[in-house]
Amino acid sequence: MAVSSLFDRVGGQRFFDQLVDRFYAAVENDPVLRPLYPEDLTEPKEHLALFLGQYWGGPTVYSDRRGHPRLRMRHAPFAIGLAERNAWLRHMEAAVRSSDADQQVQEELLAYFEMASRTLINTR
Repeated sequence: MAVSSLFDRVGGQRFFDQLVDRFYAAVENDPVLRPLYPEDLTEPKEHLALFLGQYWGGPTVYSDRRGHPRLRMRHAPFAIGLAERNAWLRHMEAAVRSSDADQQVQEELLAYFEMASRTLINTR
């Protein structure tokens, strides 16, 4: 029996598009995070949604358009300390928890986001 990817289990790219929409709705009003983003959030939203879809087993649209993800390199220009990381993770956790994903999927997503966000801290 083939094991399906998380991408397939959540119903495809639409899940990640909606997750990112909920996440960015919180980022738009966050005084810690908002200064790290451009005024127009269209591209960051698209990049994150496509990256997540690809990471979790979807098509390689992100890499086809932008190359290897290189998360640390792409985030290096931004001062990311514990406050920024914690704000980011708090909003992403809320976005995940408000999804219709089952508990196991939510825990898989949150474990990844906790780990990945920790690796992007680059300042005190």
